[in-house]
Amino acid sequence: MASKVIYPVVAAVGIATLGAAAWLYQHQPSKRAVEAPLASTTGSGPQGGTGKPSVEVARVEIMKLVDETQAVGSLRSRQGVILRPEISGRITQLNFRDGDRVKAGQLLVQLDDRLPMAQVQQAKAELSIAVANHKRNQDLVEQNFISRRTVDESAAALQVAEAKLSLADATAARLKIFAPFDGLAGIRTVNVGDYLKDGADIVNIEDIEAIFVDYRLPERYQSQVQRGQTAALELDALPGLKFKAILQAIDPLIDANGRSVGIRACIDNRRMQLRPGMFARVNTIFGQRDDARMVPEEAIVPQAGKQFVIKLMPAPDGQGLVSKRVEVKVGQRKPGKVEITEGLEAGETVVIAGQQRIQRDGTAVRVLDVPANSPATPSQPKLQATALSALSGADPCRLGLAEATGNTGKVTRQSAHKPG
Repeated sequence: MASKVIYPVVAAVGIATLGAAAWLYQHQPSKRAVEAPLASTTGSGPQGGTGKPSVEVARVEIMKLVDETQAVGSLRSRQGVILRPEISGRITQLNFRDGDRVKAGQLLVQLDDRLPMAQVQQAKAELSIAVANHKRNQDLVEQNFISRRTVDESAAALQVAEAKLSLADATAARLKIFAPFDGLAGIRTVNVGDYLKDGADIVNIEDIEAIFVDYRLPERYQSQVQRGQTAALELDALPGLKFKAILQAIDPLIDANGRSVGIRACIDNRRMQLRPGMFARVNTIFGQRDDARMVPEEAIVPQAGKQFVIKLMPAPDGQGLVSKRVEVKVGQRKPGKVEITEGLEAGETVVIAGQQRIQRDGTAVRVLDVPANSPATPSQPKLQATALSALSGADPCRLGLAEATGNTGKVTRQSAHKPG
């Protein structure tokens, strides 16, 4: 019975002991609090032994800044057609091979023209008879052997015969399909002996000496973009290469769905590195400045809708640096950098870390990080690989821009035949 009483007593004593130990542990002075006074006297804190707040700084740099915007687009031929017959017929000749370079006016496809040519011969014979009859009637009417009405009827018959010959010639000419311009033939889908209906696809012809890139920009850029400006292209299919494009046309119509404006630029492709249908990343360049003042974006301190920086200046007594809050106006932003259009000059020093330790202007500070670069040395942009170099002949894109014709920038998809 006595043992049953001892167990609760032992448990109560143990609980009381543990509670007392926990209370003492929680209320004993911390090691950090004890060491704090020592640290403040040895200068190991952020303000050091001098009592000055420590800050990190950077210089205002002069850099080359390009005003540009990015978009994505697709490449397409300067000119392109799919050859199609205008009348039905059977192929008798294919005067090209897949991928051949063709010249404007070159006969590419010949359809069976035996029946149309026979009709041409018949029309010529009828015309010959009509000419002879009309000449005979003119002689007879002068001798008063026939009436003037007979001469008029023969003249009308002559015009009908001439029209029949023109129709037969036009029908026969449509059985010959010519290249409408210089370009490269694609892969044909027909063979000699195939019977084609009117409008059937034969082969595509592409003029890719110059390549167009079509893309769209938000409507807010429509006042900045102009013909003749340049754009830089990068393609996933050709990594490491950068191509130069010249803006050829700006769509006057703003797309009501996406609120964007269509742009067409031209790329010199005499090296034949680009193909229609490729995906491109386009940087449209509106202009560039060689003397842009740039600071790290960490230096900007927004406050009440304004932008400020903390500039460091020599102390009045000439010993050390003191702070001064300056309002600035910012321009373009680049990764890690921001342009200052007003408020700072090249070479001045601004705080990029530790601004919260500076409570008022004129505070003496201790600089932790001194920039090694010279403030007056312009930043040199990294050279990019380019696929364009000095080539013989005039730039086809510049020619197209100078001509300013609608045919230069139009890509057609229609039937082609010999003109006239």
